[in-house]
Order: sequence, then structure tokens, then C-alpha cells
Amino acid sequence: MNENVLKFIEKDRHAVLATNGRNGLPQLTPVWYLFEDGVLYVSAQVTTVKVRNLRRDPAVSVCIDGGRGDARYVVLGGKAELIEPGERQKSIRRRIVGHYFDDEAAAERYYETVRDNVGAIISLRPERVVLSGFSGL
Repeated sequence: MNENVLKFIEKDRHAVLATNGRNGLPQLTPVWYLFEDGVLYVSAQVTTVKVRNLRRDPAVSVCIDGGRGDARYVVLGGKAELIEPGERQKSIRRRIVGHYFDDEAAAERYYETVRDNVGAIISLRPERVVLSGFSGL
């Protein structure tokens, strides 16, 4: 991926995760994420619709946009894998939370409010990338 696109993705932006619902319609969820070493990670409680959808059908798309005033966006797609509850899942979840806070103490306070929720990590190594608004690419 181009360096400008990587810088865009690696910022603390919001994203929208799309999974395939049981009824064939897309199920969309705004999410926090972390992009490290070519892999996108999203934390989710194991009881959520998105996790149930992924257990049935691992196809996923994630749209990361620039927000108000920035028309750029990146869509990543492919087959997701679930990292089940455990130490690796907790470590990644903690890094996702830390990504959205400038202050370590504030990140820790927030993490304490979610640490006991039984979670999984949605892991996506993109198989397809769609870009818009990145000139010269």
C-alpha cells in the first residue's frame, strides 16, 4: 500500500464494518480499529450480530473515511478471522483503545470500563483495497 494511504489508515479515524447478515443484507457497524503490519484489527463483544455473522460468513468490508471536509476514503475487504477471548485478544483490544487516546491514563481508565466484556478481535489482512481521493495513485 502507498505510504500516503498507510498514513491515512493509521490515524485514529472511525470506520464502518460491513458483514453479511443472515437475511442477505449488509449489517453495518461504526467501529474503532487498529492497523498494524498490514492487518486491520477491530474489537467486538462475542455476542454481537457482527461476530455471529462472521462465524457464519467471514466476508467483510471496512470503510475508513476522512471525515467532514476530507472526501478521501479507503475500503478494505476480504475474509476476516476471529481471535477468540484470551491474552492475545486482550492485548490487541488494549492497543485499539490506546490508539484513540492521546493520554495513557485516559486510555487506561476507558479500558477498565470494557475489560470485563467478553470480546473477540476481528482480524483482516485485506485481499482488496479500493481508494478514492488520493491523487497521483
